[in-house]
Amino acid sequence: MSWIRSSKSAALVALLALSLVAVGTAGAISVSPGEVPNESQVGETVTTTVTVEDPFVDMPDEWTLQGSTELTNVSWTVTVRQQGEQVSQETFGEQSFDHPLNASNNGDTVIVEITGDTPAVDNYTYEPAETYTLYDFDTVQGSSTNDLNATAVHHYTNASKNARLAIDEAAAAVNESGTGQNDLDQAISAYENGNFENAESNAQDAVEAAEQAQQSSQRNQTILMGVGALVVLAIIGGGIYYWRSNQDEPTKLQ
Repeated sequence: MSWIRSSKSAALVALLALSLVAVGTAGAISVSPGEVPNESQVGETVTTTVTVEDPFVDMPDEWTLQGSTELTNVSWTVTVRQQGEQVSQETFGEQSFDHPLNASNNGDTVIVEITGDTPAVDNYTYEPAETYTLYDFDTVQGSSTNDLNATAVHHYTNASKNARLAIDEAAAAVNESGTGQNDLDQAISAYENGNFENAESNAQDAVEAAEQAQQSSQRNQTILMGVGALVVLAIIGGGIYYWRSNQDEPTKLQ
């Protein structure tokens, strides 16, 4: 399996893999996610807000909002509002919560704020990038559960980020030169085993191999161009010599 990819596609994949947003709806419910980071460092505190509009349109008068996250040291704040005025507010301190909603409270907006720390990485994967669930919301009606909204975010350590950047650079160089694939594969393997020092070293080897191949190719092209120029000059020179020889030859009388 080839791991070669261009730097442009690497950036695109990094951006798409670093923030994976899946927005779902149940009935006429409108969900508006707040600001979500593309990535966060292990241990870094992350805060975001999700707003649920019209929670009872095309929905039962009573249903339960269920939320879960892989953040640690979590705090949820669930606020129900009616035309901007607060109707109720409740906080939760676990990685998951169930919050019953009732139309009799006249709420037309549910605002969920979540704060927590970025979890450790259990399994490093270069592509797709490793992610954690920032939040996952469902609607629960009796025994029926439906997806509402979910978001995953790339997480990293300083060492893993440096190794990934080195591999990205190597992948771009290998893709351009067609050389260094073995070193690149070894770098990715080391990364996924959590050996980031070796991953960076192997990635550098891949870059050097790619650069040497490019330099060799450029030298060969220069030599070929030089040889080609000499051949052209020889042909031109021979033509001139032949023309001059014919011009200098005396005309014979008949």
